[in-house]
Amino acid sequence: MIQNIKKSIALDNPLRLFYHKLRAIAANMLYGFPSKWMTIIWVTGTNGKTTTSNIIWKWLVEAGEKVFMFTTVNYIIDGEEFQNETKMTSPDVFTLQKLFKQAKNAGCNYAVIETASHGILMSRNWGLDYDIAVLTNITQDHLDLHKTMENYVNTKLKLFKSLIRSRRKHGVKKTAIVNIDSEYQELFTEETYDSLITYWVYSNSANLKARDVVNLPDGTRFHVAIPWENLEIDTRLMWDFNIYNITAAVWVFTALWIKSEKIHKIVENIRPVPGRLESVDNNEGFRIYIDYAHTADALDKVLGILAEHKWDGKLITVFWATGDRDKSKRPVMGRIVSENSDIVFLTQDDDYTELTENIIKDVLPGIERKEWDDFWIISDRAEAIRTALLTAKKWDTLLLAGKGDEHVLMTNNGPKEWHDRTFVESVLKDIDDNKMLG
Repeated sequence: MIQNIKKSIALDNPLRLFYHKLRAIAANMLYGFPSKWMTIIWVTGTNGKTTTSNIIWKWLVEAGEKVFMFTTVNYIIDGEEFQNETKMTSPDVFTLQKLFKQAKNAGCNYAVIETASHGILMSRNWGLDYDIAVLTNITQDHLDLHKTMENYVNTKLKLFKSLIRSRRKHGVKKTAIVNIDSEYQELFTEETYDSLITYWVYSNSANLKARDVVNLPDGTRFHVAIPWENLEIDTRLMWDFNIYNITAAVWVFTALWIKSEKIHKIVENIRPVPGRLESVDNNEGFRIYIDYAHTADALDKVLGILAEHKWDGKLITVFWATGDRDKSKRPVMGRIVSENSDIVFLTQDDDYTELTENIIKDVLPGIERKEWDDFWIISDRAEAIRTALLTAKKWDTLLLAGKGDEHVLMTNNGPKEWHDRTFVESVLKDIDDNKMLG
């Protein structure tokens, strides 16, 4: 009965939003506003949030701090890591406040919190006196909830507007860190903060930019000029988007006055975040990458990188569109994948309550090729990935997009256990075993 009533009320209905606000107040009161004891760093944006959050967390820990982190992929309390199986970037407010209380009891003095527009709109960040807000970028996403890009951007903007009004902590400036390579960046940079820091990889107008970028076979080297010196970054993370993520993290550390010798030491040990252009080793002579890309912009960037750095073989993409989410981006995603891939497999992601065939119909208008013309529709994700792996030949590059490091697949019949990398490795083992038997 209650579930039916909830479904009949729109997510952005004022009554529903007021209900979420009341829940947030109750949760904070129940757990005693535990976040007030910590320096809180919020990371928001359409893409790059999880990687940026993990870099900041790692650096803080290596600098000797006790840290609580919550992201789409994982959450960590003073070194103890858990998978985020909620399927939410911003968890239910009672869950979040309970975790903050556990973090407080564990002695954590920093919190790094990835937050999505859903969480902001539904007051899941209410009562958190955050100190540093990071904007990675803004591109189309979540229009199923926000209806227009203007609403989506303004929801993100709320986080920055309230930054200066949140409770102050001794010695910590209210700081906004904004990627100015964004169509809407001027809305964020014109707000009032104690400190505004801008970054962009190649822009001369930003406070911080990467210089002398060298792409290495196993990483990236570049320089960034921080207030007290020119800092050399030598990292095992690759590709331009990780330069953005690292640059944002460097500014967080600069704002916290963590000295460069610690940054230099820490950055060398950073490893790629699981599910973010994650490479899978194999004996077949082709490259396999798993990535969380589930928006048009993310797919465009990832495919552009793979196309630029691929071998002489073909680029094969396995992708899908998420159910019960923004339908307007589906044909755009289809077009981007079709235009940038030699072979395309359209398959299952999280369907939720939508029928698989209906999602397919929404994606198809963007794919200007007929089925069997290096394009296959295989609705079962396991079969699609298996077929793609058997299709790939030496020197090819295979991208599995949409799920990243998630461990749950949401079907019409509810959640089921699923992990792209684990399944890929099982298929690769079968291929190797069959070769040995042959």
